[in-house]
Amino acid sequence: MIEDVVGELKDKASKTIESFKRELSRVRTGRANLAVLEPVRVNYYGSKVPLNQVATVTVSDARLIVIKPWEKAMIAEVEKAINVAEIGLTPQSDGEVVRLPVPALTEERRKELVKLVHKRMEEAKVEIRNHRRDELDIIRKREKDGDLGADESHRQQEALEKVTHKWTDEVDRVGAAKEAEVLEV
Repeated sequence: MIEDVVGELKDKASKTIESFKRELSRVRTGRANLAVLEPVRVNYYGSKVPLNQVATVTVSDARLIVIKPWEKAMIAEVEKAINVAEIGLTPQSDGEVVRLPVPALTEERRKELVKLVHKRMEEAKVEIRNHRRDELDIIRKREKDGDLGADESHRQQEALEKVTHKWTDEVDRVGAAKEAEVLEV
């Protein structure tokens, strides 16, 4: 019985962590990272498609992303899509490829990004706690209805607390790693 409630919380919390990691991967550090291009959608013959479906996207060095469209006619569309996506990078084209230089972050910008990371960390923790609250409500309702004894209810609540602490610690660990990455010069 404990396994059902704890398993449900683990599933929800792991999805929250995955979402949190995806969000953090989009936070721009001083290095080139292809995850910053995820919101870019290119107009390809009337359809909005992800950038990687119309071009080869590579990181040529620590501060440069190179985009080589499969059709030369798409270079202008790729540049336009990058500008529209407002990812904070300015495309440069030479007619063959589009280059996205990633500028070094200023100390002020690093501090802003750290604040953003902390904000996202807190949001993820709140989401995990909300999942815990939902599961606790189920346990309390079952206890009130007589489906669950007081001792069993108490054990399940303790198990939920342990799982919640484990997942919030994971949020802290992932957030601290991203913070260190942002502050790295």
